[in-house]
Amino acid sequence: MTQKRVLFIEHDHVSEAGPIWEQFVNRGYEITRFHIVSEANFNQPNVSVVWPDLLSFDVVVVMGAPWGAWEDERIGNWLLPEVALVREVHDAGVPILGICFGGQLMARVLGGSVGRAERAEVGWFNIETDRPDFIPAGPWFQYHWDRWVTPPGATEIARTDVGPQAFIYGRTLALQFHPEIDPYVLDLWLEMDGGCAEVEGEGLVVETLREQTRAQEPYSNKRAYDLVDRFLDQIAVAPIKKSTN
Repeated sequence: MTQKRVLFIEHDHVSEAGPIWEQFVNRGYEITRFHIVSEANFNQPNVSVVWPDLLSFDVVVVMGAPWGAWEDERIGNWLLPEVALVREVHDAGVPILGICFGGQLMARVLGGSVGRAERAEVGWFNIETDRPDFIPAGPWFQYHWDRWVTPPGATEIARTDVGPQAFIYGRTLALQFHPEIDPYVLDLWLEMDGGCAEVEGEGLVVETLREQTRAQEPYSNKRAYDLVDRFLDQIAVAPIKKSTN
């Protein structure tokens, strides 16, 4: 039996997927990582890349990024090709899991829009969920300053007062929160240029956030494992629903 393959599109050098990786491996998937912006290019992120054949994978996971899924002038050399390629992947029926930037990207790909939110969400938040059997209220980790408008034809299943948190569109699941967070991943983000300053700029204490994340780890890992299972068992086998834009 051929092993299934999942591609993780990692837009920056710190997009490790923690428990999300673990559960894909537990489910028998071989993981391939595709990096776009290296650490050396972090402050000049408008790089050009040679994309792999996304259609050769059984699942595609589109990870987060410190840039906006609407910033064509800043990162358009790779963002615009990604929009086109991921639309092709979705329309071919390859399951897609979009996380934070990845969720916003899928909103754009499928006919919604993305822009700045009225305020940031950084830290651990409960969400309002229409499908607690699929995505429980949390708490889930947030780290974003943007929001999407849910595409026409998508089913929005979770939100906060800042904006949508999850939608389903055929075999695509888009998330605004970060199920992949664990203490190691958080430290990678905080060690990025300006990472601690971003958190402190939102009135948070960095060490308190670390302590909260360590305390949440066993529970947040379990939520992440369950989310991967539900994505694979329900979304990945749903009827194909092509984009209309």
